[in-house]
Amino acid sequence: MNIYTRNLERIEFVVTMGCTGKCRHCSEGSHVFGGEHIDGETAARAVAEVCRHYDIKSLMTFGGEPLLYPEAVCCIHRAAALAGIPRRELITNGFFSRDKKRIREAAEMLSDSGVNRIMLSVDAFHQETIPLEPVEYFAECVRESGVPIEVHPAWLVSAESDNPYNLRTRELLERFERMGFGADEGNVIFPQGNAKKFLAEYFKDTEEPKNPYEDDPHDIRALCFEPDGGVLGGNICKNDIMDIIEAYR
Repeated sequence: MNIYTRNLERIEFVVTMGCTGKCRHCSEGSHVFGGEHIDGETAARAVAEVCRHYDIKSLMTFGGEPLLYPEAVCCIHRAAALAGIPRRELITNGFFSRDKKRIREAAEMLSDSGVNRIMLSVDAFHQETIPLEPVEYFAECVRESGVPIEVHPAWLVSAESDNPYNLRTRELLERFERMGFGADEGNVIFPQGNAKKFLAEYFKDTEEPKNPYEDDPHDIRALCFEPDGGVLGGNICKNDIMDIIEAYR
């Protein structure tokens, strides 16, 4: 076993960089997008193979907005469920269609595929450009499908800070709470991408938080696949995932 991946316990997929929001806090910046997304079947084979060699405890799909390609998302989660990965999570802003039939269909697909936690990105930043009505309908459809869902807000500076963005986020959380949806602790915005550009004034006098997106290159605990299949300097569309892991230095 490669010594640099001996503690590998998590798999992540950036399904697509395409997004339905244009959030000023986004760590990925403008999300320049050409239609690229992960191939579900290829990703599923990689999941199955990794799980034959490692004790993977969690898998997450996110983006961009991953549910622009729900079939790929569900293909990945079916493979994760079959491999026995206990935590199978999805982060979504909930806005991928205005068609109620398509929204309900996607919620039922997620349930059938074995997703067992959905984190719904709702906060002041997402709701600047993302309408609430289809997001609320999606949340209701997910609840009816039996998949646990909770609001996953982004906080500016800290969850306790009383800046205008956090005040608006708290209003939105109260709205969803009245609908019966709880919220997790969310995450604190990291000064990267759009956040560094548009929210710089909020980071001047604060200690820079730990980058939640970085892994120790000498102790890889999470495999994070890019939309084109890239991971650890290789690509699962061209090479076997275990060959890529073994070659990593």
